Amino acid sequence: MTDPTPGAAPALRRLLDLLASGAATEDFAGVLADARLRGEPADVLAEIDDATWLALRVHRTLRQHRRREAELTALFDTAGDLAASRDLDDVLQAIVRRARMLLGTDTAYLTLPDEAAGDTYMRVTDGSVSALFQNLRLSLGDGLGGLVAQSARPYATPDYRTDGRFHHTGQIDAGVLDEGLVAIIGVPLLLGGRVIGVLFAADRSPRAFSPDEVALLCSLAAHAAIALDTAKSLADTRAALESLNSANAVIRAHSAAVQRAEQAHDRLTDLVLRGAEVADVAAEVAALLDGGIAVHDADGNALAGPAGGVEGLAEAVAVSRAEGRAVRRGDAWVCVVLAGQEPLGSLVLSGRPGLDDADRRLFERAGVVTALLLLLRRSVAETENRVRGELLADLLTAPDRDPVGLVARGRRLGVDLGRPHLVLVAEAAGPAARGRLAGAAGRYLFGSRGVSAEHGENVVLLLPDDGSASPGEAAEQAAERLARLTGVPVTVGAGRSAAGPLALAAAHAEGVRCVRALRVLGRDGDGASAQALGFLGVLLGDGHNVGGFVGATLGPLLDYDTRRGTELVRTLRAYFDSGSSLTRAKDELHVHVNTVVQRLDRIEALLGRDWNQPERSLELQLALRLQLLADG
Repeated sequence: MTDPTPGAAPALRRLLDLLASGAATEDFAGVLADARLRGEPADVLAEIDDATWLALRVHRTLRQHRRREAELTALFDTAGDLAASRDLDDVLQAIVRRARMLLGTDTAYLTLPDEAAGDTYMRVTDGSVSALFQNLRLSLGDGLGGLVAQSARPYATPDYRTDGRFHHTGQIDAGVLDEGLVAIIGVPLLLGGRVIGVLFAADRSPRAFSPDEVALLCSLAAHAAIALDTAKSLADTRAALESLNSANAVIRAHSAAVQRAEQAHDRLTDLVLRGAEVADVAAEVAALLDGGIAVHDADGNALAGPAGGVEGLAEAVAVSRAEGRAVRRGDAWVCVVLAGQEPLGSLVLSGRPGLDDADRRLFERAGVVTALLLLLRRSVAETENRVRGELLADLLTAPDRDPVGLVARGRRLGVDLGRPHLVLVAEAAGPAARGRLAGAAGRYLFGSRGVSAEHGENVVLLLPDDGSASPGEAAEQAAERLARLTGVPVTVGAGRSAAGPLALAAAHAEGVRCVRALRVLGRDGDGASAQALGFLGVLLGDGHNVGGFVGATLGPLLDYDTRRGTELVRTLRAYFDSGSSLTRAKDELHVHVNTVVQRLDRIEALLGRDWNQPERSLELQLALRLQLLADG
C-alpha cells in the first residue's frame, strides 16, 4: 500500500482508534462523513473509503474471533462445573444455562422420562416465563422431543408451529404458544445407546441453527448424560449402603471405583482445559487403565499411541456407535469418538482383555473427552482455514498485484507460497452440493498444512507438495475422499506442482481446464491432472460434445463391430499407432498381414476412399483417442 496522503492521515488514525477501542460498526462510517463535511479532495475521500472498508473487515474478523473465544470459554466453564459440582440439580442447571448462552437463544430446557407415569416432564428450564410451559408434560412420541427420543438424533425446526414432521398435540402447542417459542432445536442425552432425556434450545423468532451449534449442544448433552449416569451410580451406592449391611465390602469397592472414575474424568477434563494435545490425553488414559491407548481419526489413521491397528477396526467402530458403548475385539477394546451423531474417530485399548464395568465406563468417558478435544481442534482449524482461505482467494484473483506481499502474508499465516504446492480444483453439481463440498474440503485438510477456499463455481485446495503423490494421484485421492464426505460425486482436476503466486495461479487455471475436460469426457466424479490429459485438457475445456463427435466419426465402424463381432476399430487404432505400417500392425493384432489388408478394405468401404488422407486421418485418430480416454 502506498503512503497515505497528508489529508487522509488523521482519518486513518481515527479508524485505528476505533478498532483499538472496539467501537460499533456504525462509528466507522462517520469518519468518511466527517471528511466530506471538511471538504477533503476526491483522492483523499477515496483513500479514506478504502481504509474504512479494510477496517470493517478487520473489525468483523475480530468480532468473529471474540465470539468463538466466548463459545470455547463457556464450554470450558461447563466442563469445570461438571468437574467441581456433585449436586445433580446444580449440574443440570449449569448445562441448561450454558446451552442458552452458547447458542444465544431466548430459552433452554431439559426433559427427562417419568417411567412411573409413562411420559416425560420438564426437569430444568432457563429463560422461561410461562408457568404452563414450565409444568408441561409430554406423552412419549409427541412433539419435537418425542421425535428426538424415538430416533436418538438431533432435530431442529425454524418454525415449530408450521413444521409437519412432528406429532402436534393441543397441550404441547398451547404450552409452546404461551411461551412464544418459534425456532426449537433438541438433541438426545445418550447412555449406552439409550435416550435418557432431551436437551433443548429455543428462540421466540424464526431461526436456522448451524451444524456447529448442533455439535456444541450435542457436547453439552453428552456431559448431561454423564452427570445423570454419575448421579445414578452415586444413588445406587447410597441405597446399597442403607439396605445391604452384609455387602459393606462390595459397596466400598464400588464406591471407590465410582470415585476413581470421577477423579479420572476430572484429570482428563483438566488436561483439556490446559490445552493438552491428543497424545497427552492418550497417555493419561493409558496410565489410568494400565494398557496401551491408540487414537484414530474417522478414516482409521493413527493420531496418537502405539503403531498397528485392530483387525476390522471400521466394523468395530460401527458396532460401538450402534450400541453406544465400548466393544471388545480380540484382546482389544474399541470405543467410537462422537460429537453428536458425527464420528470423529475411535479409541483402541490394548493389553486389557478383561475390563470391569468401572474401567469400561472410564474408557467410554475418555472417548467423550477426546471428542471434545478433537471438536475444539477442528473449530480452531476451521477458523484458521477461513483466514488462510482469504489469502488463497486473493492469490487466485490478482496474483500479479503484489506477489511479494502475498508471499509475506502467507508466511505470517503459516503458508509458504515459495515452496512447491499442488492446486486441486473440486466441483460438485448444484448449489447445495457446493456448500457441502466447501465444508468437506476443510475436513479433508484437517491436520495438514493445506488451505481451501470457495472460488467461483468451484472449491480450490492448496496442498504442500511433499513428493508422496503425483498431481493426478492427489486428484484421484481427493475426488474419492470428498465424495465420501459429501455423499455426491466430486470431480477434481489438478494442475502441475508450482511455487510462487503467479505459477500457482497458472496451475489453478490448468486445474479448471482439467475439470472441464473431465466433464466433457463424461468422467464426472473422477480425478485427474492436466498433464495426464495432455493437449485434451486444453482442447476439451470449452464444452464440445465428445460423444457426438466420436459417434459421427467412428459410427459406421462401431455399428459394424457391434453387429458382426469384428474388430475394425481396434484394427484402425493399431494401424495408426504403428505409423501406418501393415507389418507392425499385424504383429500388434497377432493376425496375418492379409487379414489386416482385408479389414482396411472393409474400413474404406464403410468410411470412404479418403479415410487415409491427412485431414480425415487426423480426425479419425482424434476420435479414437477420445474414445479410449472416455472408456478409461
